[in-house]
Amino acid sequence: MSARILPVLALTLALFGISPMVPAGAAPSGPQHGISMHGDLKYPPDFTHFNYVNPQAPKGGTLKQAVLGDSFDTLNPYTLKGNAAANLGLMYDTLMAQAADEPFSEYGLVAKTVEIPADRSWVIFTLRPEARWHDGKPVTAEDVLFSFETLRDKGHPQYGLYYQSVDKAEVLGPHKIKFTFAPGDNRELPLILGQLPILPKHYWQDKEFDQTTLTPPLSSGPYRIAKFEPGRYITYERVPDYWGNDLPVRKGQNNFDRLTHDYYRDSTVALEALKAGEYDLRFENEAKKWATGYKDWAAVKDGRAALLAFPNHRTTGMQGFVMNLRRPLFQDPRVRKALSLAFDFEWTNANLFYGSYRRTESFFANSDLTATGLPSKDELAILEPLRGKIPDEVFTKEYHAPKTDGSGNLRDNLREAMALLEQAGWHVDKNGLLMKDGKPFKFEILIYGPVWERVALPFVRNLKRLGITATVRMVDTAQYKNRTDDFDYDMVVDLWGQSSSPGNEQRSFWGSQAADQPGTRNSVGIKDPAIDQLIELVISAPDRASLVHRVHALDRVLLWNDFVIPHWHSPDDRYALWDRFGRPEIVPDQGVDIMTWWIDPAKDAKTGLKRGQP
Repeated sequence: MSARILPVLALTLALFGISPMVPAGAAPSGPQHGISMHGDLKYPPDFTHFNYVNPQAPKGGTLKQAVLGDSFDTLNPYTLKGNAAANLGLMYDTLMAQAADEPFSEYGLVAKTVEIPADRSWVIFTLRPEARWHDGKPVTAEDVLFSFETLRDKGHPQYGLYYQSVDKAEVLGPHKIKFTFAPGDNRELPLILGQLPILPKHYWQDKEFDQTTLTPPLSSGPYRIAKFEPGRYITYERVPDYWGNDLPVRKGQNNFDRLTHDYYRDSTVALEALKAGEYDLRFENEAKKWATGYKDWAAVKDGRAALLAFPNHRTTGMQGFVMNLRRPLFQDPRVRKALSLAFDFEWTNANLFYGSYRRTESFFANSDLTATGLPSKDELAILEPLRGKIPDEVFTKEYHAPKTDGSGNLRDNLREAMALLEQAGWHVDKNGLLMKDGKPFKFEILIYGPVWERVALPFVRNLKRLGITATVRMVDTAQYKNRTDDFDYDMVVDLWGQSSSPGNEQRSFWGSQAADQPGTRNSVGIKDPAIDQLIELVISAPDRASLVHRVHALDRVLLWNDFVIPHWHSPDDRYALWDRFGRPEIVPDQGVDIMTWWIDPAKDAKTGLKRGQP
């Protein structure tokens, strides 16, 4: 944690009357096989595999998938520069591996054991001596230290925010490394470091890590790059002698011999390519295509293909139209509320999405972290010290996104919106334009695909009825990334995925420090001391119950600031696929993991597909 952040946490804890707590039994003494954010581990030290895999899954075959985008120009996924190729993370091992059927628990991967004290003020990882890079050299503690320092100093800005509370990293031996944390209560840090991607020091030490590269880098994971052509595809091959094949955290996973990702610029073209057998499966996130796009697919009718919806129980987070507070136009909360009233979700859902979505009304939707009703006693204890610094509605109203009858006539909403705009000093001139200080209310919605144009244009028409001139500008993915990395937009669509155990990543999402760092997830541009304090409370939560109360408090404050015009979410994961796969019987709470599937030879033969080289 930086010196600038330390006083914030100390002040926060004192302000709320909260002292650091150590829950009973939170950290067993001595090295352990795993670590949990809160509570006990599900899997014992002698576990052989996760419950949601088939440990006898056969290896072999090729899985082909589609990627929407123009191309890629780098094979290093850990920097801000460039557009990274799809799924490069498959090449890299981390210290620990997360279990998909627990809220937030990790078990040893490169690290054989993890050791933490009761107050979680440090963590020691002891590495497996058998861990190897693909060139045969051992993975050492020096590699871990190099990875930490390189990602922190030269990697994507998110790593600097994640690791800012690490005070010191020191090698204790060839296979042992210790991280010591700055003062404060940050229970998540050992798990965050468990997710550290390990980079080979001997490969990178004479190269420029922060530059783009199309030279396949050395790695240690279950896959490596076999071949690629920017703009067309990238293919990975399974490493047959991968050192971690038989580890409990790897058993039953990474079953395909080859993985190919073909690039498509257009979603509709990609859909037709699936039906033609050009690739194997598609995660369908477009409701219209799910409802109508597969009706003519003969392979579904004759049983060679399938449409499958898998219920999930993970936190869906928040997706919505984001107003950039770095623009003066959006700094008045009355203006933001007015714009929210002009978005007609009910009409959009009925006419564009076939009624398949639910309105999102929480930044932690689809979970027990969703704030509902009025604040509880425990939440009020957190919120009361902030009274006058956060919206008054936090204390008096349950948040609900604006609603309509779905007819397309949102006159009442627009009337309320106009009243808010007038309170903010805006007025409609004789030409029907909304004006203030001689300037019109005008902004651009930046998008990267036709699917968002369908959503944005009806919103633009509603805004026009208020005298607001909004335009939609669609750019290619490379330009979109560059502009969003630099916060060069008025309004965009963004999505903040959330885990069931929120923590340090909230700094990158909503923290003041992230607002001025290019490439962070604070796309709104929030700089609010009250929100900073709530973030630090979430990070320092000593147990699950207090975490839920603190997240509820943060959720309410984010919602009532109207930073985002909420969109929608689905409780299901929808897949259209050629039915050539075997799947484990159990789907974990976090949802389907394709890397636990395998090729079923009998089913594969019935499809008539032949998967050769790209």
